[in-house]
Amino acid sequence: MVFLGFGKYVRADRIYALEPIVGDNRGNGRRTLVWVEGIPEPVIASRTQETILEEMAREVEAPRGKRSRRPVTLHPQLFLEEE
Repeated sequence: MVFLGFGKYVRADRIYALEPIVGDNRGNGRRTLVWVEGIPEPVIASRTQETILEEMAREVEAPRGKRSRRPVTLHPQLFLEEE
């Protein structure tokens, strides 16, 4: 799984294109459009295409079961119930 930012993850083997966001469309954490197999519109990532490619390469190179596992970060604000 590749972390895209904004709490989004996608399978590395499903990513088929990365497109840097340029000009006025870039900003507020918008860095890269990630084209994922099975999703008709690109996913907006807050990470650059270089960092996404680096993480994809690590996923491919690491043998099964030996992949680095980062702790899952919980974002409490996503789980708060409104009153």
